[in-house]
Amino acid sequence: MVHDDESSLLSRLQAGDPGAYEQLVREHGPTLRQLALRMVRSQSDADDVLQDAFLNAFKALRDFRGDSRLGTWLHRITVNAALMRLRKQKRAREVELDPLLPEFSPTGTFARHQTAWGPLPEDKLDRELLYERVRECIEELPDKFRIPLLLRDVDGLDNAEVARRLGLRTETARVRVHRARQALRTLIHRRQSQRTAARTPA
Repeated sequence: MVHDDESSLLSRLQAGDPGAYEQLVREHGPTLRQLALRMVRSQSDADDVLQDAFLNAFKALRDFRGDSRLGTWLHRITVNAALMRLRKQKRAREVELDPLLPEFSPTGTFARHQTAWGPLPEDKLDRELLYERVRECIEELPDKFRIPLLLRDVDGLDNAEVARRLGLRTETARVRVHRARQALRTLIHRRQSQRTAARTPA
């Protein structure tokens, strides 16, 4: 629901006040652009997504009844605009997900040892390198797993809200997030192993 501090802005927007449009873009544009950039990965594509999102929002303003925060409403519209753009693109670096998932023995136990997540490095540079490695690995995931993971673990949405924004069943969203996390663990471990091997003298 729109809060009191947004109600006057919404009224001005629905009345067609140009200053209200500028305020909306100024207040929400940076956050929404970061969302778009995480989803489509390209600066120029993110700018196009943001433009499409605001155009769609302005067209839909008269029908907006304030049943959510403006930021939440704009987030949904931006996700939809980004998904539309992704559907038009072909990705070259996607990996196959199934080989990255855990294998189970006939008794239901892990067929391969699962590496536990280690603590974050204390050194700031090492942490930044780790974060960059994680971002690179996320980029390799197929979009149908990458996007739910970003919405769940970066934007902090719960599985039900991820499902609503992607047009999925809640259980489907939960499974995709879970599988994405498992695949991400394998990719990160593989990347770390390769770097360790490269630094080890023959």
